Amino acid sequence: MKDNDREERSVIVETVSRVMIPFIQLFALYVIIHGASGPGGGFQGGVIFAASIILYALTYGLSRGKRQFPPGTQITLATLGLSIYAGIGLLCLYFGNGRAHYLNYGFLPFTDRFESNRALAMEIVEIGIGLAVMAMIISIFFDLAGPGNPTRGEQGRER
Repeated sequence: MKDNDREERSVIVETVSRVMIPFIQLFALYVIIHGASGPGGGFQGGVIFAASIILYALTYGLSRGKRQFPPGTQITLATLGLSIYAGIGLLCLYFGNGRAHYLNYGFLPFTDRFESNRALAMEIVEIGIGLAVMAMIISIFFDLAGPGNPTRGEQGRER
């Protein structure tokens, strides 16, 4: 069993990636959290966060990237993100008592102020969107990158 990933690696690319990936992820979190009050949001932050994981997979090899972010984790994060988004919307309907619409955040009982409820719920929804988008982009990347067994690092289809 040969590890073809090792032959193509560069110390410079690995070092720069190791330094940049945490900053890319921190910037993605900033974009997600800042999205409710300015440019950005869950979608943009999720794509930026996914780009950091894709950079890791491209730098250290596809099989190592799949081991760090396995399909089970992708499904869990996508489901969690969707559940957060849909759950906040359903809570708005429940606590609105017929006066609220889906994702009308002001009726949630988080705080005593209408505006504070809206701001907090928007942040929670942005986090949910970010999780779902990140997981789906990474899933699409790994699906398009080609087959491979993440546990053994082999390239090729299982038979």
